[in-house]
Amino acid sequence: MASGTPEVYEKENLRRDLKSRHIQMIAIGGTIGTGLFYGSGWAVATAGPAVVLAYVVAAVAIYFVMRALGEMSVEEPVSGAYVSYANRYIHRFAGFLNGWNAFVFLLATSAAELNSLGRFAQYWFPGLPIWVPGAVAVLVMYAVNVVGVNFYGESEFWFAMIKVVAIVAMILFGLAMVFLGVGHDGRPIGLGNLTEHGGFFPHGLSGTVLALVMVAFSFGGVETLGLAAGEAKDVTRTMPKAVNATFWRLMIFYVGAVTVLVTLFPWTQLTGEGSPFVTVFAEIGIPAAATVMNLVVITAVLSAVNASVYTNSRTFYNLALQGNAPAVLGTVNHRNVPTRAISLVFATMFGSVLLNFLIPDQVFEIFSSVTVFGLLCAWSSIAVSHLRFRRIKRRDGQEDRIRYKMPFHPYGDYLALVFVSTVLVCIAVLPETRTSLYVSGGWVLVVFLAYKVHTRAGGRPAEPAPATTETAPLG
Repeated sequence: MASGTPEVYEKENLRRDLKSRHIQMIAIGGTIGTGLFYGSGWAVATAGPAVVLAYVVAAVAIYFVMRALGEMSVEEPVSGAYVSYANRYIHRFAGFLNGWNAFVFLLATSAAELNSLGRFAQYWFPGLPIWVPGAVAVLVMYAVNVVGVNFYGESEFWFAMIKVVAIVAMILFGLAMVFLGVGHDGRPIGLGNLTEHGGFFPHGLSGTVLALVMVAFSFGGVETLGLAAGEAKDVTRTMPKAVNATFWRLMIFYVGAVTVLVTLFPWTQLTGEGSPFVTVFAEIGIPAAATVMNLVVITAVLSAVNASVYTNSRTFYNLALQGNAPAVLGTVNHRNVPTRAISLVFATMFGSVLLNFLIPDQVFEIFSSVTVFGLLCAWSSIAVSHLRFRRIKRRDGQEDRIRYKMPFHPYGDYLALVFVSTVLVCIAVLPETRTSLYVSGGWVLVVFLAYKVHTRAGGRPAEPAPATTETAPLG
């Protein structure tokens, strides 16, 4: 049952220091991560060249998710984004679950991201333990986020810029190799790799559908753009601009890059070990380019870790203001940075480092699929919240006043929900991802029990705490 139309949304003490260029690059950074550079190998192995279609279908569905989120973010810009909207327009438990999903799925996402970081580092240092680069990355990104949101925005701007330049260069260079033979002794590679190794659908349509699991993981992070609304300088201008470009970014950076990937190299030789992008350039005989690409994918992981610290800390902060988390997480320091929430994220990420120390060989497959379940919760809650949001606006005669309307409402929301349901079925079908459903189901039960205890104990929405000079880690 929806909670009705709120008179006000959460009153936050965050500083609106994110400029338009920061928002644009955060949007890009959220769409380019480990899922593309590392997880795409698994998706290619599952679907073959037809993986391109899986990316196209997912891009369309996610575009509608982002338009729904963008519409609500412009009208009600808070750092809790979809967590806040689920709390407001679906049910308090929906907000509670989505918010605390951030905790376990932060652990899962970080474990997967840091695992891939360690594997990329082993390209240069084969004997280096996987957990070591992860520990260093977490320490550095903690420092970046504690300084202030402007510093975070600036660092993410340059991280994303590196990824964009590298992927565009790879696509252009790849097309030159395919059609002109550049870097291939003047012999065009052509389009043969798309059909000569078992056909375009080597594993049938079912393989293409099953690949949606890792494709969904690849797109994880796009929804975090909404979290930046709470600290954007001009949300009514910057948010629509960033969301509008999401679809084309997904098409260029994912569909374009993966199409070039499976065209350049037989899909049967992309085993999923390491980054397929690095593999392509190394096998074709361009070691310098492979080294540069490995550096780029490491940058992509650092960007993902950086974004995780930012987005999850804002989620915990807003959750506290909803009364769905300890009030101490709703405090900010003299720079209006939620340092207590950041410290909780920091501690959780070190748990991810520990997992990479204990079970390095199983971390990526297990936790990437657990992460997908969290993404499905987020995306489905966005669609359902938007349906309720529109219904309330229509009831109150305010629908025509919405400044940034989602197209094809409500069918875009329904399409997103069908996509989410399909991915969920695929997770249940695949043996290597099925375990994640048991883990996720157990987690939902734990959260439900915690919710019951919290609400019966009188947990209520909290007023925003005043800025303090508190900068010490949560203890």
